[in-house]
Amino acid sequence: MEINAISRIRNGSGPPAASKSIFSLMQNPTARLSPMLPLRTKHRHSARASKPCDFAVPTVALSAAFGREEKRRPAGRPCATACLQVDAASLPGTIAGMHRLLFIVAFTACLWASAFRLRAHTLSDAGQPRATVVVAADAPAPVRHAADELRYFLSRVTGTDFLIRHNRSPEGTNLLVGPKAARLRETGFTTDDLGEDGIVLRSVGDDLILAGGAPRGTLYAVFTFLEDHAGCHWWTPAASHIPRRPNLKVPKLNFRYVPRLEYRDMSFLHTAEADFSVRNKLNGHHHRLFYDNSFNNIGQDSSRGGRKYAYIRSDKWGSHGWWTLIEPEVYFKSHPEWFALINGKRTHISPKYPISNLCLTNESMRAELTKNARLALRWNPHATVISIAQPDDAGPPNRCECAACAAVEQEGNPSELVIRFVNAVAADLQEQFPDVAVSTLAYHYSQKPPKQTRPRPNVLVRLSSIKCSFSRPMTDERNSPFRADLEGWSKMCDRLYLWDYPINFAYPLPHPNLRVYGPNLRYYTEHNVKGMFCEGGAFAELVELRAWLLAKLMWNPNADSNQLIDTFVRGYYGQAGSHILDYIQLTHNAVEATDDFLGLGSRPDATFLSLETLLRAWEHVQAAAAAVANDPILAQRVQVTRLPIMFVFLHRWNELHAAAKDAGLRWPMGSSQQELHADIVALASAHGINLKGISSPIPF
Repeated sequence: MEINAISRIRNGSGPPAASKSIFSLMQNPTARLSPMLPLRTKHRHSARASKPCDFAVPTVALSAAFGREEKRRPAGRPCATACLQVDAASLPGTIAGMHRLLFIVAFTACLWASAFRLRAHTLSDAGQPRATVVVAADAPAPVRHAADELRYFLSRVTGTDFLIRHNRSPEGTNLLVGPKAARLRETGFTTDDLGEDGIVLRSVGDDLILAGGAPRGTLYAVFTFLEDHAGCHWWTPAASHIPRRPNLKVPKLNFRYVPRLEYRDMSFLHTAEADFSVRNKLNGHHHRLFYDNSFNNIGQDSSRGGRKYAYIRSDKWGSHGWWTLIEPEVYFKSHPEWFALINGKRTHISPKYPISNLCLTNESMRAELTKNARLALRWNPHATVISIAQPDDAGPPNRCECAACAAVEQEGNPSELVIRFVNAVAADLQEQFPDVAVSTLAYHYSQKPPKQTRPRPNVLVRLSSIKCSFSRPMTDERNSPFRADLEGWSKMCDRLYLWDYPINFAYPLPHPNLRVYGPNLRYYTEHNVKGMFCEGGAFAELVELRAWLLAKLMWNPNADSNQLIDTFVRGYYGQAGSHILDYIQLTHNAVEATDDFLGLGSRPDATFLSLETLLRAWEHVQAAAAAVANDPILAQRVQVTRLPIMFVFLHRWNELHAAAKDAGLRWPMGSSQQELHADIVALASAHGINLKGISSPIPF
């Protein structure tokens, strides 16, 4: 039954005949109730008729209050909805009409409330549990951990204690955690099409299935449920919002989601913590999903589902992996021919960078590298990826200039040589390590895709956006060179990942690029990007917001980024949130009004950082601090937001001080540059910020 009729008031309506409509609704509580529909009618005031006015009258109420049907469809034509037509002109005057209208509204509210009760799962009523967490006794570790987390957070939300069982309870709602528990109610339940991270939240009668793919999907199903339906948020490892809702009801659900990005990673320092990572659905190498929650031990943290991208980490070269496998200290003396020929000389040290490249056409070098890769993978059985990639900044004059390497590059772009080399290694590793991907970089000289050679299916290419402008989305004309490269790679690469730079590496300087996060993530996923790494830093502007926002958008690029920003800022900064939002609005509008190229390390003298903008920005962060001055926790969170503006004033003291004096404007930064520096040192020290790690150095 579908209740969706457009009801019109017409002269001659009969008395209410609601019983049949109510009975139908009770028989089918999942019937779709129509929204409030506009109703045009006329009032009569004394002898004069007023102009028409619109009322929003629910059709269910009208069908109950005015029972006579007119203008039915011809016999034999099916119609699930009755078009009821009555006229307000028959109402006995304005007062009676309004009384009748009030009755309609009240009656509809009762119907909606009844329908919600019939459709909702009651998990807690007045602080008493009305649901049970069910998980199979032999469920794998991530599923058991998901059940424990569900029980823990539901208990905190409702103020009551939920039980965990291995069988369904005969009373109340069963929260069926994991595929095995789901099959207690739905025998054919399967996760075959969910991959490793996909989720299902589905009501089956009074019960609710929370499950997903292996190994992480069930964890993500539980945290999606807690966030979307219980109101929980995990802002940082140390800050969260867990509401108190002693009467917790959730609607019937039928939700299935498979993330478009299989790999979601970032290197903000605080995001490495294991619980924060899994609760915000981050699954990359930089998240401490290890046995001992550290980077030092190998293996996966099975209770949190481990990592999608677990590669052999080198403390020396990181992801620039072929130096891990062919180390100059070991091989250069005996095999100089394995290393790059630069300016007529074999070398492992380039004029531009502490390391140069390898000679990628040397077959004996490739054989040794492949042998070492096999050994490394045997020693690291947890690894799903091995990095075989160029050194950092390995462009001219860093790469090999020998005749053989130059000949391959001339067949296409310089990436031709890289992909042929990596393909050969990947082919040699495939049989013994079929589940391991070989990762390489499309970076600097190798950024343009090859013209002749496609990467093998077990080769993973990580494309860098290092030369882009981050004040504009990737679809902007100024980013067209990178866009052409990405779209070229996307047509030939089965596993294309992106290495992105969402902060100003001259931190903590302002970097108003939050508005491009959402459009960029959507663009990437629309062009076959399957993984994302966001290189971050501990001291970036609004670093907590950036990390949380990126985690949400990597999970769901179609999420409303403006709404996410609002949710975080108001939740994390409390009463100061509106002022922080004003600061964000101001700086973003300022950069959009200029042609500033917001690059990897934007300067403190950027055009958008005018004196007027800086003074207004300072007013906003000062107002934010005043709003939470009596709350020590919120005050500490807000105080650090002042650092970006303070650093700009510090760097441009003479210029800005003179401009303010000439304009007759109040100067907010004390009497001297040294005094401002002392304030910055004190503020940084109070927040555990080591100024030696600041990328924007003190200018004196």
